[in-house]
Amino acid sequence: MSDYGHDLVFGSFVTPSGDNPAATVGLAVLTEQVGLDLVTFQDHPYQPAFLDTWTLLSFVAARTSRVQVAANVTNLPLRPPAVLARSVASLDLLSGGRVALGLGAGAFWEAIEAMGGRRLTPGQGVRALEEAIEVIRQLWDAETRGGVRVDGEFYRVRGAKRGPAPAHAVPIWLGAYKPRMLQLTGRRADGWLPSLGYLQPGDLARGNATIDDAAREAGRSPQDVRRLLNISGRFSAAASGSLNGPAAQWARELAELALGEGVSTFILGSDDPDDLRRFAGEVAPAVRELVAAERDRGAAPKLEHAPEREGRAPEPERAVRAPESAARPSRATVTGGAFAVVPTPDDGVRRSEQQVWDESTRPSGPAPDPDRTYTPHEQATGAHLVQIHDGLRAELAQIHDLIEQVAAGEIDSGAARSHINTMTMRQNRWTLGVYCESYCRIVTTHHTIEDQSFFPRLRARDPRLGPVVDRLEQEHHVIHDVLEGVDRALVAYVGSPDGLAELRAAVDLLTDALLSHLSYEERELVEPLARLGIA
Repeated sequence: MSDYGHDLVFGSFVTPSGDNPAATVGLAVLTEQVGLDLVTFQDHPYQPAFLDTWTLLSFVAARTSRVQVAANVTNLPLRPPAVLARSVASLDLLSGGRVALGLGAGAFWEAIEAMGGRRLTPGQGVRALEEAIEVIRQLWDAETRGGVRVDGEFYRVRGAKRGPAPAHAVPIWLGAYKPRMLQLTGRRADGWLPSLGYLQPGDLARGNATIDDAAREAGRSPQDVRRLLNISGRFSAAASGSLNGPAAQWARELAELALGEGVSTFILGSDDPDDLRRFAGEVAPAVRELVAAERDRGAAPKLEHAPEREGRAPEPERAVRAPESAARPSRATVTGGAFAVVPTPDDGVRRSEQQVWDESTRPSGPAPDPDRTYTPHEQATGAHLVQIHDGLRAELAQIHDLIEQVAAGEIDSGAARSHINTMTMRQNRWTLGVYCESYCRIVTTHHTIEDQSFFPRLRARDPRLGPVVDRLEQEHHVIHDVLEGVDRALVAYVGSPDGLAELRAAVDLLTDALLSHLSYEERELVEPLARLGIA
């Protein structure tokens, strides 16, 4: 088993169709709106039915503000590396550091030749790709004196001026399957990007081993290479094959790939908006929770540290960023010693006149031992619970903001989660409905995981927590009923122009109930989680 300990990233693989450019861009914008981290497009410049990938990436970067963009993967034989390096650096600067560079050695050689490219053998393609990486990295290295000099077999750059430097350390991901490409990935690349459909059983393990060996021989650590994977599948009510079934099945299978095969970036190939919503709203959160739970149990790898490569600073892992409003670094401290994870306080603010329970009847668990100390590992689970709750709080705040902007008629593509800049009011209502519905599914998934896995272990380890756990489970059922009220309000809202008031009232009640519940759960559980060693 291989788990390289990288943060998990989820993205989309959208067809760059030229038949309906607005729909293509809309899927990319939707990728950001539903909360995915990365949007990618294939690059086949000889395909007249496709939009040019680098033009499309630039347009998408201008239409978004958070999501990372990349070609999956760039057709190197038709993209001269010196020019490509400046294109990537320019877009990275313009987008605020949101570009990754996927590279391939080339395929479909007849079409490449028809466009003026040079046909290469497989061995020549690997050598040309390694030379191209050297050209690109030298051009990005703007601080080194002197011009770029690469006197290669396929690419010769003699004194070209360096720069511009990208806004961040742009990762280079290689689409690789054969041993020589995998070895190059281990020596020189920052990521391995195959497609699951092209792999045979055992290929991931064999590819990882080849990359790891090549990385060590080059004086690098295997953890320097992120493992990405293009996936495809079908969401259905019943399981009928790999990645063909309900979201919970997808989550289990992807978690197994993360923990057993080291995959940390999953890129869904689909042009179906509903697939992207389910992938972001149901699959990704569940995979993150499953993987975090296993890592917290002690399954996380011990990272190897390789010496810095000469002339290049180490590249930090790209973290999956929580919204700024959810960041709580002072509360999520996990240093050893006294317990330092601070539960989120209930500010007492209530939006609704309705009350769904009597907060004064909530039981409390045993008081912590003031003399006990806690290791960072023990405190990590409580900190993780706070971080999950912070994500729910931030998303809930976005729903409120979205409702108010719809009410004021101030809709734009980002704030209103719309697919295009201009949309009818009926489309605005539909987009809001989809976003709220996705949020309801996320909350339900989180509570199901707690009820089925988390709470039974707490009750068994310390029976004194039984009344608290019982109350939390009861509140889950109440929140489920409140969520159904939101769903009913959404139906009324989409069907009637007068339904916004009912929807606002339903979301206000959800806010009161959920924020109160999350604060109560943190107050009662973050310390027992550390004390009892539960992940």
